[in-house]
Amino acid sequence: MYKSILKPLLFKMNAEKAHHLTFAWIKRTFNLPFARTVIQRQFAYDDPILEREVFGLRFKNPVGLAAGFDKDAKLIDEMDLLGFGFIEIGTLTPKPQEGNPKPRLFRLPQDLALINRMGFNNGGVKDAAIRLQERKSDIIVGGNIGKNKNTPNEKAEEDYLICFEALYPYVDYFVVNVSSPNTPNLRDLQEKEPLKKLLLSVKKANKRKDYPRPILLKIAPDLTVGQLDDIIEIVMETKIDGVIATNTTIDRSLLKTDKSAVEAIGAGGVSGKVLAKRSTEVIRYLHSQSNGAFPIIGVGGIFSATDAIEKLEAGASLVQVYTGMIYEGPSLIKKIKKGIAAHYKKNKVLA
Repeated sequence: MYKSILKPLLFKMNAEKAHHLTFAWIKRTFNLPFARTVIQRQFAYDDPILEREVFGLRFKNPVGLAAGFDKDAKLIDEMDLLGFGFIEIGTLTPKPQEGNPKPRLFRLPQDLALINRMGFNNGGVKDAAIRLQERKSDIIVGGNIGKNKNTPNEKAEEDYLICFEALYPYVDYFVVNVSSPNTPNLRDLQEKEPLKKLLLSVKKANKRKDYPRPILLKIAPDLTVGQLDDIIEIVMETKIDGVIATNTTIDRSLLKTDKSAVEAIGAGGVSGKVLAKRSTEVIRYLHSQSNGAFPIIGVGGIFSATDAIEKLEAGASLVQVYTGMIYEGPSLIKKIKKGIAAHYKKNKVLA
């Protein structure tokens, strides 16, 4: 139904308007009497072989919803019904911010891709924390945190720590996001010394808690080999719990969409099928060069079970989807889980 009816209608609209309309529809429809049971039955697929423990958390399956879809934690209970193993909210910032001027989200159907320059638009970490208190499901939730646009990099630590403290009681793990291309100068924080300083600061705050949360780092796909080596060194030195590979890319060299059309869109990060190969390369490099010393969540270009399996075999412990779900629909989650389970059983792989 999604690909034959809903998707054609949504793709006729402005991409961001379609996103908000989908949000409103999910909120209304999924909470109708008896709807929750029907939806859960439609999308449910459980198999013990999919269960796994990663950075001290027990996941019912390895397929998560990537950050960016439910920035403000408004649909945790509803998205749980689609069968995800975990949900990542954010990126959240201390103060609410509008993000970049619209339009700022664009589809590239020929490439099965999106370009976005949202700019960490969100309602602020405090409002998200309130909503998280009210959620009913027990699905694992990650908190992806960042800095406000107007906060200089020299004071970035303060923003990340504000977000950490606000979300700590309500999320199961944290993601330090320094890799979005849509906040000015944010990616400068990926450089070795600023990044180490930031992670150690968050780690110190985490250690003061009775029950420290896993801390992960989300990195860009556009890092050089030398920078990836630095990431491995930093993860090992700071003893954070893992890496998410990868965020959107600024590389547009592989796009098939007419160059003039892409240039007319302007700045922004590219996600979708075009990112699949590079994100898997980054996963494989980090895993092999570190000898599997830390868990990796693989994200980028997952449109099928085969795509997810490729990332798992490259060294990812978990995977996340977003753009693939926009093009393939919510049934993608069940298809991926069934495909992974069948692959494991066929190859006698223990999760």
